[in-house]
Amino acid sequence: MEIEEQRPAAQPQEPEPSGSRFSPFAKWALISAAAGCVVLGGVLVLLPSAERDAAPPAPGPVARAQTAVGAGVPASLPDLAALIGDREAHLRAHPRDDRSWAVLGTAYVEQGRRTATPAYYPKAEQALRTSLKARPKGNVEALEGLAALANARGDFRAGKKWGEAAVKLAPKRWTTYPLLLDAYTGLGDYKATRKALDKLLELRSGPTVTARAARAYWDLGWREDAAAAVADAAARAATPTEQAAFLQQAGELAWERGDREQSLGYYERALRTDPDEHSALAGQGRALVALGRTSEALRAYQTALAKRPEPRYALELGELYEKLGVDGAARVQYDLLRERVREEAAGGADDALVLGLFEADHGDPAAAVQLLRTEWKRHGGIAVADALGWALHRVGEHEEALKFATRAMDKEHGGAVRSALYAYHRGQIERALEQYGPARRHLAEALRINPYFSPLLVPQAEAGLEALGEPSAEEGPGESAEEESGGSGESADEPSEEASAEPSEKPST
Repeated sequence: MEIEEQRPAAQPQEPEPSGSRFSPFAKWALISAAAGCVVLGGVLVLLPSAERDAAPPAPGPVARAQTAVGAGVPASLPDLAALIGDREAHLRAHPRDDRSWAVLGTAYVEQGRRTATPAYYPKAEQALRTSLKARPKGNVEALEGLAALANARGDFRAGKKWGEAAVKLAPKRWTTYPLLLDAYTGLGDYKATRKALDKLLELRSGPTVTARAARAYWDLGWREDAAAAVADAAARAATPTEQAAFLQQAGELAWERGDREQSLGYYERALRTDPDEHSALAGQGRALVALGRTSEALRAYQTALAKRPEPRYALELGELYEKLGVDGAARVQYDLLRERVREEAAGGADDALVLGLFEADHGDPAAAVQLLRTEWKRHGGIAVADALGWALHRVGEHEEALKFATRAMDKEHGGAVRSALYAYHRGQIERALEQYGPARRHLAEALRINPYFSPLLVPQAEAGLEALGEPSAEEGPGESAEEESGGSGESADEPSEEASAEPSEKPST
């Protein structure tokens, strides 16, 4: 790897001009020698055609990972490990190479994210700040790495700060905008999300951008656009690792809309394409539970936790055990969740959302309220609004709970995402307040969005609807469109005006 040790850090490809009409597909230029020849004693000697047409050697794992990390593209775990080892060795000999420090720090972030190992995050921060200290001015690579690190830790305010600093330095550098999309979404700033998405699509095309746009489309409530975009990205992915990541994302979107068979198919394809796409294992578990294949689901979850021990997976597996009546096994998973949260906190990761939901349903609801109030002050967002509303409901503060639950589903505040969990939470809060008409509609909406969203909560939603019975004659005149939609002014069964707009009105990927 001596040659690669001397190679400067790969930089993201310069963006195409905003007015470009290039195809979104990657273009590979086939360069061949033009009548390669030598002159010997006045005689023209042609080189063999095999030499003239020989393709350049394929890049090695270090070069592949360096290019991927620089462009925000998924890199394989073996390639990432090779890149980290290569840059660590290089920096021992060249400790003032600011670009290599930035590459190493960003590679640490990606390795920590892919493996759910926050122990990489302090190392990433040290490397990125070393890069910034070595070149404090114009170091957009380090600023992007710090934005990625902040987002991975769940600190979206810091992600916004570092991302906007990078954009100020290089406004046409497309690789910063996906980081800003993550930060703005985490903060619940959907107006800024839309602007960043428009700018990204103006600067760049291709499968990576298409997949990132799909996530933004989903958060903006454009479900069909999101599904089409991520399927297109998976079909055009350049590497197996990239394709597996996009297939896993497609599985998530299919699951969110309650398509258990399609989501399972996407997860299985992701794992066949790249066995290291461990997040697809937990997705398999969800889909298999919904299909009644419980033994297979348990194995999928157990494997997921062994490969990528995320607290959210421990919560899902614990709830499955609880549903099956295996309370001892459920407690083991809940203890694992708390342990993982503590370990991740040591690396600077923020798991307040999953811990708050766990405490509200299975632990100390008052502690959940305190934790989630702090989280709301830190960066807000509709996911935090939903969780805080639910925790408040669990301690009996139903009036305040409804304010947060409404905010999570209110389009005015960015709540365009149709979430079965959000609708369920709001319906149960309204039921506690004896608002039976809205409660009935939101519980029904939860089951309509995804009839399998939780092995524990789906039976409760069904029982709640049965207890509410049919609408009374008195409820009829008060059934406003706003109530039907959960505060957005749209029917729960009909797409929004934006979601049903012509394709020309949408950003194009």
